[in-house]
Amino acid sequence: MVFENRADAGHRLGRRLLPLRGRDVVVLGLPRGGVPVAYEVAQMLDAPLDVIVVRKLGVPSQPELAMGAIGEEGARVLDERTLQYFGVTDAQLERIEERERAVLEARTARFREGRERIDLTGRIALVVDDGIATGSTARVACRIARQLGAGRVVLAVPVAPEEALGRVTEADEVICLATPPYFAAVGHHYRDFSATEDDEVVALLDAARRRHEAQLPPARSAAAPGDPVDADVRIPAGSTRLEAHLHLPAPGAGVVVFAHGSGSGRHSPRNQYVASVLQRAGLGTLLLDLLSDEEEAERANVFDIELLARRLLLATAWLREQPGSAASPVGWFGASTGAGAALWAAAEPGAPVTAVVSRGGRPDLAGERLRLVQAPTLLIVGSRDVEVLGLNRWAQESMQCPTRLAVVEGAGHLFEEPGTLDEAAGLARDWFLRHLAPAREHTGGDLR
Repeated sequence: MVFENRADAGHRLGRRLLPLRGRDVVVLGLPRGGVPVAYEVAQMLDAPLDVIVVRKLGVPSQPELAMGAIGEEGARVLDERTLQYFGVTDAQLERIEERERAVLEARTARFREGRERIDLTGRIALVVDDGIATGSTARVACRIARQLGAGRVVLAVPVAPEEALGRVTEADEVICLATPPYFAAVGHHYRDFSATEDDEVVALLDAARRRHEAQLPPARSAAAPGDPVDADVRIPAGSTRLEAHLHLPAPGAGVVVFAHGSGSGRHSPRNQYVASVLQRAGLGTLLLDLLSDEEEAERANVFDIELLARRLLLATAWLREQPGSAASPVGWFGASTGAGAALWAAAEPGAPVTAVVSRGGRPDLAGERLRLVQAPTLLIVGSRDVEVLGLNRWAQESMQCPTRLAVVEGAGHLFEEPGTLDEAAGLARDWFLRHLAPAREHTGGDLR
């Protein structure tokens, strides 16, 4: 079994765990990579999301190989067989544990900032990771959950070797989707196993907390015109309904609609993080899936730029019908093929968009329609994404509207390098603040 990415793994794992829906469950993700998986699970179970922070203790000569793990509340598990095989001394173990304990404490403070730990007393603690290799970190996490008062501890992972699962005696139940006979590494079972950054973890925790605590009905029927909105919504699109999440801080606030690309969706950690940056700047966001689950299963739909563009226009029309956003200026944020869809839609006569941003996008997929786009457009590309950078340069030359090409140094296609996603999010924020602000706040000048 191979997963597209952590969101896909979480969605599949969530389906397996549906019998827990409606019970007193707290989903506990293991930072960092386990949190995007846990976020999907919590969403499907309608359960709160929290974290248990653990740190692997790597063998001195092979840091990626765990000889144990440590966690919050002083929890510690050692793999005696690995320690003996590699001849790890007490002094070496002490130095490594001291170093990893400092990292653990700093990361715990980062993830707990402004958030109280969710009480586990008597509840089902559902510990989720993106996979396990030796089982050390999973065992520590389950031990911590028990120490914090959980009445039952369940470990759930997408993939793991059978032998490692057998060692997790700290859990009352272990659920795993795949136990391949030849297991080399967790990442070999994902097409996209790019690193998860701390900021992405924080953004997912914030989003999960808002969603679970607010529990607001869909904006179209229940929110008063002057109320802030932070709710899941369903948008009619012909015979289907598009799943989305609307954040509207105040009536008339500028709203950025996210057009996700291939292999992505409204739960994409990167787009969630960009949305959180925009929200902190006072902008509204509409994160939506332009295809239903059934439609996305047909791979051709993912690259049907015209279909995606029509769905984006429908979602924007729906947004204009909501009481709090009827007068809101609208921006479109596209990634990958979603950028092509956004610019295709922006070429429509009277397109209801004020500004467009493409991050690592394929604006070239809009083809000849690029010259018809009138909305100011920012193209953000990583310097290491050479092929896409060339396509964006071609697209910029084809466009007649105000455009700017921003190259983020050191960034690849996914902006997974440290600091690069922050820079891209800041560029998008500044562009939208400039163009979605009231007309008297706009500034002129050549944007190329």
